[in-house]
Amino acid sequence: MDIVLSICIGIALAATCGFRIFIPLLALSIAGMTGFIDLGTGFQWMGTLPAVIIFGGATVVEVLAYFIPIVDNILDAASVPLSAVAGAFVAAAAITEVSPGVQWTLAIVAGGGLATATSLVSNAVHAASTLTTGGAANPAVSAVESTGSAFASIVAIVVPILAVIAIAIGIALIYRYFIQPRRKRRGEGGAGGSATGGRQGEDAIAPESSE
Repeated sequence: MDIVLSICIGIALAATCGFRIFIPLLALSIAGMTGFIDLGTGFQWMGTLPAVIIFGGATVVEVLAYFIPIVDNILDAASVPLSAVAGAFVAAAAITEVSPGVQWTLAIVAGGGLATATSLVSNAVHAASTLTTGGAANPAVSAVESTGSAFASIVAIVVPILAVIAIAIGIALIYRYFIQPRRKRRGEGGAGGSATGGRQGEDAIAPESSE
C-alpha cells in the first residue's frame, strides 16, 4: 500500500507542476523535512532546511513573476518543457520502494506527461485571457493558478488517492469539453470540404457531358 500511495503522491504532485513549477517542489521538500513522507533514493537532500529555503525563494520569485506583464507570457512559452522536467523530477523524488527502472519510467511517462498536459491547459487559459481581455485578467488568472497549485500540492501529499481521482476527472472533463469538440469541428470541416470538392467536380464535368 505504501508503494501505491507514493506513486499517487508523485503523479499528483507532477500534475500540479504544469501550473507552477516550484510550489510542488516546495511542498514535497517541507513534507520530507518534517518526516510526513519518505523521499526516494537519492532525493533525501530535498528534505533539508537549505532545500526548503531554496525552493521557497524560487517559489516566491515564480509566483510574483506571473503578475508582471510580458514576463508572464515569457514564462508561458518556457513552461511546457520546464514543467515536464519538474514533473518527472518531483514524481521520481516521491516514488519509493520500487526499482530505479520502474521509478524513472513512471516519473518520465506519468509525471512528465501529466505536467506537460496541465502546462498546455494553463497556457491555453492564459492565451484566452490575453485574447479576450488584452491581458487585464491575467493577474487574476495567475493568482487562481498559484492558489490552486498550492492547494493541490497539499491535497496530493495528505490525500494522494483523492488527488489522483480529481486529476482523472479533470482529464476526462478537458477531453469531453475541449478536445472532443475540436476534433468534431475538424471532422465536419473536412467532410464539408470533401462535399464541396465533389460538387465542384460534378459541375466541371456536367458541361462536357451536355455537349
